[in-house]
Amino acid sequence: MLQNLLYLLDRVIRSKSHKLSKENEYIWFCPFCNHYKPKLQINLVSEKWHCWVCNAKGRSLFHLFRKLNSSKSEIDELNDVVGGDFYKSSDKGNITKKVELPKEFKPLWNGGNSIIKRHALNYLHKRSITYEDIIKYNIGYCDSGLYSNRIIIPSYDSEGKLNFFVGRDFYKSKMKYKNCSSSKNVIGFELFINWDEPLILVEGPFDAIAAKRNAIPLFGKTILSNLKKRIYEKKVTDIYIALDEDALTDSIKIVEEFMKNGISTYLIKSREKDPSDIGFYKFIELTRKTKQFKFSDLIKLKLNGNTKRYMEAL
Repeated sequence: MLQNLLYLLDRVIRSKSHKLSKENEYIWFCPFCNHYKPKLQINLVSEKWHCWVCNAKGRSLFHLFRKLNSSKSEIDELNDVVGGDFYKSSDKGNITKKVELPKEFKPLWNGGNSIIKRHALNYLHKRSITYEDIIKYNIGYCDSGLYSNRIIIPSYDSEGKLNFFVGRDFYKSKMKYKNCSSSKNVIGFELFINWDEPLILVEGPFDAIAAKRNAIPLFGKTILSNLKKRIYEKKVTDIYIALDEDALTDSIKIVEEFMKNGISTYLIKSREKDPSDIGFYKFIELTRKTKQFKFSDLIKLKLNGNTKRYMEAL
């Protein structure tokens, strides 16, 4: 996989990589400043990249690909290469990236009464997160370090291994969310998912916690390859889509994808922002009232435009 990633980076950056003495570090000619010497350095484990001339930098290869205006097929290929449990050192030279909580992480259920912890708990209370939710999802916080003053919401795979985490600021900073640097191409909250029951797809972890029942956060507005693959492998029959209203176009794409593959799909329409704003009981009532999306509905949307106004008429 290491070699596959190098071939992909060479192709996207349009330059041949050179191995550096430091483990997992490679360097390319920078496509942003076109310096005559290779100055774009990338660590294949941490995914951090940095040009030593123009100072272009980032914490993930997905960020680099977006900045390079990569094609959808190139981003999909990156998803396939770095998704899942990639990145663990082995004798064959392959590497996997182990996701770890910040070293400053403190669980909110485990004693202590600092002022920062009280503010964190107060923020969660305002978002209707219960003490049971805190224990179930192992929600914590950081009072120092890179994720200082942030709620930390971990995600675990089916074996209980950490696969992602989200850091949410609770002091109203300019940057609300700061996610871990690992790929989002994971199955959020997989530990709590029953694949034999209908799935609910939402944008973020707070939405999934609010929905409570079999909800998977996408950590964004699109469904990535690992989750899509697992849905087909598990032969899921029913899926509810509950993205924010501003993600209507993304929702329609997901609906169309699953309908074409014979999955009964339900598009939850709400005048509120998202499930975490609606609350559990109102959200469950919405799911009960939501009718299965039909191909005729899809055709009407395409003919009339994917507008909120028209959605309300369906």
